[in-house]
Amino acid sequence: MALALFGRTRLRRSIDEARVQKTIEEAERRTSGEVRVCVAPFFWGNVEREADRAFVRLGMARTEQRNGILFFIVPSRRRFVVLGDEGIHAKVGAEFWSQVAAAVSERFRQRDFTGGLVVGIETVGRELAAHFPFDPGTDRDELPNTVAFGD
Repeated sequence: MALALFGRTRLRRSIDEARVQKTIEEAERRTSGEVRVCVAPFFWGNVEREADRAFVRLGMARTEQRNGILFFIVPSRRRFVVLGDEGIHAKVGAEFWSQVAAAVSERFRQRDFTGGLVVGIETVGRELAAHFPFDPGTDRDELPNTVAFGD
């Protein structure tokens, strides 16, 4: 999906990191799933392939139930990708990811990057909670909830 032309530094200043992190934490209180946001630096090559690499690099593929979801944003390329691991993908299917991307994209086009991420995280959080509910006896926060800026 495309997003308004922004550099990584400018996008970083326009994202309310605390609000995004709080939204991730709230979503993860209801699920064993993990959500991450990564804003990538400029790179040459395929955005989807780089999102796959980031998914692995950020530990998303190592969650116990394979239910991690990554929002991968590439401001220099005006693109973003929403990736779900095999556990959650098997439950929601390809159409779900398109719906999430459309909702995020709508906000991004209005340059409401925080709002786009919040809508996306809340949407995937509801699905994760429906399919992978939180169990206080066994669940733990497996990954950081901060926004990764590809540093």
